[in-house]
Amino acid sequence: MSITGWIIVGIVVLLLLGVIGIYNRLVRLRALVKEAFSGITVQLRRRADLIPNLVETVEGYASHERGVMEQVTALRRQMSANGSVEQTAAADAAMSGLIGRLFAVAEAYPDLKANQNFLDLQGQLATIETELQSARRYYNATVRDLNASIQSFPSVLIARPMGFTEEPFYEDADPAIQSAPKVSFKASAG
Repeated sequence: MSITGWIIVGIVVLLLLGVIGIYNRLVRLRALVKEAFSGITVQLRRRADLIPNLVETVEGYASHERGVMEQVTALRRQMSANGSVEQTAAADAAMSGLIGRLFAVAEAYPDLKANQNFLDLQGQLATIETELQSARRYYNATVRDLNASIQSFPSVLIARPMGFTEEPFYEDADPAIQSAPKVSFKASAG
């Protein structure tokens, strides 16, 4: 084989190694996105598992709020259905609204606000909300990295033909949902 032949073989090998490197990076980024979304669903399940305890504590003081428990049960089923990012975000937003409603009910009952079980559950919920917010940020960062790689040259030449597509960002319909519910247990002046 002549020197020109070896140069051509070397170039082909380098191109092949480049394609393999890009493909492997895209596979790794896609796996990180899936793992990050899994982190969100884990936190949502933890929150959904905690909320019935909050509801039961509140119902002990406000027995007319039984509809909240039915909504929690329906939303827990929705979240465990392994839906899309958009469906999960919608269920997350609905659950956050339900939490706000639950704490609004609790505001009307001073004995409940002083109940140690309720305070412990509220603290656990605040911790979960913080972890959920971190999981959302991590997911969106991994999606950003994957989408940027898919859209960048030369990855775009490999990504599309190999079936890689952009992933959606985790967005709630209401930007206020992205933070933990604001709860005040101070007695209102009036």
